[in-house]
Amino acid sequence: MADLAEDPRVSLSRALVAKALMENPNLINWWLTFKAFYGLAALICGNGYIVGINQIYDIGIDKVNKPYLPIAAGDLSVQSAWILVLLFAAAGLLIVAWNFGPFITSLYCLGLFLGTIYSVPPFRLKRFPVVAFLIIATVRGFLLNFGVYYATRAALGLSFKWSAPVTFITAFVTLFALVIAITKDLPDVEGDRKFQISTLATKLGVRNIAFLGSGLLLANYLGAILVAIYMPEAFRRSIMVPAHALLALGLIFQAWILEQAKYTKEAISQFYRFIWNLFYTEYIIFPLI
Repeated sequence: MADLAEDPRVSLSRALVAKALMENPNLINWWLTFKAFYGLAALICGNGYIVGINQIYDIGIDKVNKPYLPIAAGDLSVQSAWILVLLFAAAGLLIVAWNFGPFITSLYCLGLFLGTIYSVPPFRLKRFPVVAFLIIATVRGFLLNFGVYYATRAALGLSFKWSAPVTFITAFVTLFALVIAITKDLPDVEGDRKFQISTLATKLGVRNIAFLGSGLLLANYLGAILVAIYMPEAFRRSIMVPAHALLALGLIFQAWILEQAKYTKEAISQFYRFIWNLFYTEYIIFPLI
């Protein structure tokens, strides 16, 4: 999974909670603030476990691809890392089980399980490109969006129902997570080849994967624009259309910069960071649409 300064689950949680509250402003109370805090803490713990366990089993690869990471750099021992990831998992499970009931707890456990088999031998499903990006798309896309929105509506005393905006963001982000899964190995090709890790980037080439990811994202943005045009009763067209058009143009420009830079490692890393920035931007826009 990606190593990021801010857990994307935090952005997601903020956006979906904000949307649910905006849909039901009469149900807002101070207790929800504490619920939201517990939810954010649980999401951060889950991300800490998944990212941490991935780094534990990727030390050799990270020494080539990401030598700045704490375990690869020697700033954190493997033993200490194990203690931290187990604490993260235990704390997250306790928070969710205590505050959000059995259904959300089961979804949380599923997320931890998928994160585990993604990284840990003998499964280590990250070795298989298709399975790996399906896991990432499932966790970052469907599970997170559905789980956070379900928990928020439950906290408001409402039964779950799919609204047009939530259906949109779930589908949009699931495809976006698929793109992230496809492109996440672009900056890591050197180390993956050295350790014989099979990824789409090592198999098909950096340029082809960058083009594939860009094409899928452009299709995603086009879909968002069309949804806004044909469903004006469900979306704020005046925001959704120009916002996604601008993001699509930004993506095209970044892809052009990558092409002009001849796919150097620095340019690839910058392109991948830009994709994550687009991901965060979508959640900033979401409560407004």
